[in-house]
Amino acid sequence: MRARRQKTEREPTIALINIVFLMLIFFLVAGTLARPLDPDLSLVKTSDLDQAPPADALVIHEDGSLSFRGEDIADIESFMPVLDEAMGEEARAKVRIVPDRDAPAARLVAVGRALQDAGAERVVIVTERGLE
Repeated sequence: MRARRQKTEREPTIALINIVFLMLIFFLVAGTLARPLDPDLSLVKTSDLDQAPPADALVIHEDGSLSFRGEDIADIESFMPVLDEAMGEEARAKVRIVPDRDAPAARLVAVGRALQDAGAERVVIVTERGLE
């Protein structure tokens, strides 16, 4: 009688190693698709800049009140003529808002909608990271 040969089972880890190897190759190739920066190029450093809000931004204070260039603003309808006078009609293309960290979010949303209703094409919220 013939002796039965025992079947050797393949280790399941070999398939896992193959997958990991293929992923490694993929990420090596995908990572080199972006062209590196010119080695002679030195980027601008903004860490030394004064971290003050832009002069052309509408500021929302903690209590929800508004100001522009240090002057209190009653509402958005009275702000838009002040903006046009200070910066011209092209300022409506992008209106910046600098909200206080503790300002109510509902007030920020209401001001953004009111600005769009008053004719602002784009409303940009300036954050702390944006000032860095």
